[in-house]
Amino acid sequence: MTRTDDDPPEWAKERAREMMAAGDEEAADDPADAAESPDPDDGRVPDVPVEAVEEAERLTRLAREAESAEPTPEIEQAAEQYRERRDALAAEYGYTARVREEDDALVLYPDEWMEDGTVRLDRVEDTDRAVEVSLSGPGDADRYREVAAYNEAVAAAVAEREAAVHARTAETFAAFMSNHYVRTVDDATPEMRAEFREEYLVRNGWPTDEQLDAVDESLSVIASVADGVEVDDAEVADVNDPAGDESDDAGGSADAAGSPDTSDSA
Repeated sequence: MTRTDDDPPEWAKERAREMMAAGDEEAADDPADAAESPDPDDGRVPDVPVEAVEEAERLTRLAREAESAEPTPEIEQAAEQYRERRDALAAEYGYTARVREEDDALVLYPDEWMEDGTVRLDRVEDTDRAVEVSLSGPGDADRYREVAAYNEAVAAAVAEREAAVHARTAETFAAFMSNHYVRTVDDATPEMRAEFREEYLVRNGWPTDEQLDAVDESLSVIASVADGVEVDDAEVADVNDPAGDESDDAGGSADAAGSPDTSDSA
């Protein structure tokens, strides 16, 4: 067969086929190639776990609660410690915590967006990386009143049915769960019970030695009595696990982060 000037010789075609086949085998054997094209789902936005966001919110609320009391050096120190713990937690994930005053929201900004404590708008590439949590969203007051009323009812029931030592602890535990977590006493996690037993009761409950010795028994008594307290189950479920925007806020992105307010406070 006559070969044109544009048609390469057969040996060249064969050599090209061999080189292409060798290249395909190397690509299949080299896992580094896969790393060069990462799965877009591998990246997490935002980069802060929901549990860390919830803890940052809790510490922010504790700082506020401390500052709402009559100012003393001890109160001011406690509030500052809460903020320091919150900021250290955010820093573990490369974030900076700020409270946006105009809509009362806790916002966690990626550190690279910040300069001298101020958000630099020119550094914001993906607003979804910010995290926003409302500190006084609609319905908060209603939920608090419902939870507090239920917890007080449980404490009153303990006072009616059990020994005085358990009644005093029940009253303190009811206030702790209402004010710190806005959750019912029978919805307390083991971590919350430990915090109450080891920190809150000792520092804020003015417990007697008898109370401290019986605190574990008292918590069991409270849980047992709570089982018999009549309450609207649906209403309490909504309070302990509110549906709607609140659950999304805890781990969601900040829609308003597209135009962050540089006047955020700590």
